[in-house]
Formats: sequence, structure tokens, C-alpha cells
Amino acid sequence: MPIVHAFECGPVATMCYLVCNPALAHAYVVDAPFGCTQPVMEEVDRQGCTITDILLTHTHWDHTADCAGLASATGAKVVVHAADLFRLIDPMKHTIWPLPFTIAPVLNAIPLDGVQGVLELGGGQAPLRFIHTPGHTEGGMCFIDDASRYVFAGDTLFRGSVGRVDLPGGDAATLLEAIRTRLFALPDDMIVFPGHGPTTTIGDERRGNPYVGENAE
Repeated sequence: MPIVHAFECGPVATMCYLVCNPALAHAYVVDAPFGCTQPVMEEVDRQGCTITDILLTHTHWDHTADCAGLASATGAKVVVHAADLFRLIDPMKHTIWPLPFTIAPVLNAIPLDGVQGVLELGGGQAPLRFIHTPGHTEGGMCFIDDASRYVFAGDTLFRGSVGRVDLPGGDAATLLEAIRTRLFALPDDMIVFPGHGPTTTIGDERRGNPYVGENAE
């Protein structure tokens, strides 16, 4: 059974998730914020696993700053939605504000496209579903493990909130529609691992999220 290890990293407290399957000795990572490489590598060594895949929910700098380094250290393939690939190729052009560090480009990422699909992971790990949830960025994605009952939502959905839409590529109507029609199609008991902050569930957000829940204006 996969085990999710969460790390809060970088200057804006971005979540990085390491998902290890000890039985297979393989793992994947969801998002790679600044400073995540050392704690992730230490944990994967403790677990006796090898990282095969790095999955990016979107390509804002705070979710990708360590991606190139982590991919180089592990040999993992990087997966991103095709609509967000441009930031990964030229990250320093799209930081929005100056950063005190340089982000290396990732030039060999595997682009996914379409509204939804199945993502094959390395090392014999069970495949994940992905759904395109634009609105925070053009190519925002969520990764779903139906068997384990959790979804990695990036900055699409938070506990009691949603992703900001005032940055380039953001659009409020698009984001809310994606959440309502795609994320909220998931079961109520499914755990949401967001890109910032604590976990929640689909049911809690469907019922009570003030921006997109049943009673939202």
C-alpha cells in the first residue's frame, strides 16, 4: 500500500508529496518546491525506495524550483500538462517577481494533454488518473489514486479556499467550473492533498467551501 509523506518547503510553504510503495521499492513525487530535494532524498533512502516519476500539478515557480535537481539526482521522468510546459522550459522568465535563487529549466518533461486520462508510473506502481483543472494556471492538473482514495489537487482546491486567479493564466470562472464538474465528481470521502495547507476531503469542500461549495454565492 502506498504511503504518502508530506513536506512543506520553500518561501511560500509549498507542499511536496513523496508517495512510497515499500512492497515495490519505488516511489513518485508530486510537485518539487524549493528546498525539497534533501528531505525527500533522505526519506526515500529511509524507505528503501527509488523515485521513478515527478508529477507537477502546475508550473508556478514555487512548485517547480527543485524539479530539475531532483530529476537529475534520481533519473525520474517529469510529467506536466502540455498547457503549462512553457514555464518549465524557461522558468526564470515567468517568476512574476524577482527571486533570490535561480531555477533550472526542465527540457525533457513528458507533456500530457486532454481533459482526463491514465498515467502509467514506473517500477510497476499502480497507474494514476489525471484530470485537467485549469483556472489557477492554463495546465493545472490533479492526480487521483482511486484505490487509496486520495487526490493531489495542487493549487486548484484548498481547505476552505481555492487557488488564486489573479496571476497570469488564471481565470475565476474556468477554475470554479473545473472544480465543480471534475473534482467534485469524485467521492465525498476522497482525501484532498493540496498544494498549500492542511488536507481536506471532497465532501467537506463540496458542502462548505465558501467559494465553490453548495452554499457559495
